[in-house]
Amino acid sequence: MQVTLPYHLRNLARVEGDVRLEIAAPVTLRAVLDALEARYPTLRGAIREHDTGKRRPFLRFFACQEDWSLESMDAELPEAVAAGREPLLILGAIAGG
Repeated sequence: MQVTLPYHLRNLARVEGDVRLEIAAPVTLRAVLDALEARYPTLRGAIREHDTGKRRPFLRFFACQEDWSLESMDAELPEAVAAGREPLLILGAIAGG
């Protein structure tokens, strides 16, 4: 499967472009983030909290053009994402006033 990271996380992981990962079924957000952090240890704590494993504020997850940010970390991602036909997007949210 493929994961698209925002610029600041690509820099932290020292990668260019999308990241390709092999994930055994079931492909869940937790499984993807576990594999991503195992491959790029510098991302530990940057996408989800160390203590709780919850998504960090100002980061959002999108799969097949749907916001998965509030879904359970154990929910299976859409088949198109699991098969690598669509990327899992991790985007930085914008805030301000």
